[in-house]
Amino acid sequence: MGPDTTASPTWTRAQVRRTSTATIALLMAVWVIDYVDRTMVAIALPFIGEEFDLSKTEQGWLITTFALAYLVFQVPGGMLADRFGAKRLLLVSLLLWSVFTALTGAMWGFVALVVVRALFGVAQALFPGASFKALAERTTPDRRATGAGWMLASNSLGAGLAPLVVAPVLLAFGWRDTFWIVAGAGALIGMVLWALLPRPLPAELSEPGEPGDATPGGAGSTPGIGTVLRSSSVWKFAALFCSANMLVYGLITWVPSYLLEERGIPLLNAGIAAAIPSLVMTVTTFVGGWLFDRYFYYRARVLVIPVLLVAAAMLVLMLRAGSAVEFTIYQTLAMGVAGLSTMSVLGMPVRALPRAVIGSGMGVVNVGGQVAGVLAPVLMGALVDRFSYTAAFGFLIGTTVLSAVIAIWVPQRPERFELAEGKKTA
Repeated sequence: MGPDTTASPTWTRAQVRRTSTATIALLMAVWVIDYVDRTMVAIALPFIGEEFDLSKTEQGWLITTFALAYLVFQVPGGMLADRFGAKRLLLVSLLLWSVFTALTGAMWGFVALVVVRALFGVAQALFPGASFKALAERTTPDRRATGAGWMLASNSLGAGLAPLVVAPVLLAFGWRDTFWIVAGAGALIGMVLWALLPRPLPAELSEPGEPGDATPGGAGSTPGIGTVLRSSSVWKFAALFCSANMLVYGLITWVPSYLLEERGIPLLNAGIAAAIPSLVMTVTTFVGGWLFDRYFYYRARVLVIPVLLVAAAMLVLMLRAGSAVEFTIYQTLAMGVAGLSTMSVLGMPVRALPRAVIGSGMGVVNVGGQVAGVLAPVLMGALVDRFSYTAAFGFLIGTTVLSAVIAIWVPQRPERFELAEGKKTA
């Protein structure tokens, strides 16, 4: 057993617990509004496409342009968090993306929309690295994957709430006013975050590893951004996150349009149907984080590989569905099962990266996840234009199976997480 990491001479167990709980709750709230802002454009796509006479490929580019900017600025965002601190960058990111959300509702054509969605992507890209750094500074390592599971479960919660919130507002006020309303909510949450985010824990409580151990956070380990970028382990997890994230990005982008156009489901009903899988994934993502911390810390692929293969099988059944209800059931099962793997994919780097570079390191890992956000919307849009929705959703089956294959390749234990410069792992 290692030393007690839940208290220090100046911090009681209760203070540590309150700091962790408040931090996770606040970060969850911001991640929810992040994903509402991000996914609401998918709900508005049919109306934007109709107003500006856009093809499906052009509509896909509105998602992909955001995702490309979001991808490119992940690592710079993480570096800024490590350099200037998580709290300031969280506020700057939230306020900036709220401005660009509001500007989306004021655009007059396709090119203008593409530009503002790219700027929106830059603003949101500052957030993930800062949020992981804020989490690392305010939680103990033994509970960090569970905390990250809560935090990232709010991604699915935001994606699930977005159709329920956005669809009625969109029908009542139009797509332009909807973007302005959500932007105001984001700015308000930013003010709350700034006022209530607790101060960080002492380094001896929040730094991973123990003195003398072989983990990246052990004594004498002082990696920098160059070391992070040269780490094969970090890039392996980025590749896994990329492939696994195709399923989520592809479904949340194109299912609302599919239900509206192919199944003839009214927008409000389509919004509810699109919300159910994401809400279920909210629960399973948290459960996956808890399972990782409790049972699968040293053998994550034992959970990840079967889960991803089952998710792929559910996608096959989804494609064969004879009704919209059956389609939604299998989509829910696919996303729900896939949610169990999320924190096994991200849990190891979250626990193994030292606090000094966790913003940069998770920025690199998140680059992989956002490559999916760049590729899935536009590739699937092109497949719909050229072939059918069946071909587009079939693409997701292949990428989900590929994720299970990549999971064989990633390290499972902290001591095999190559990070320290010049260090060779067994």
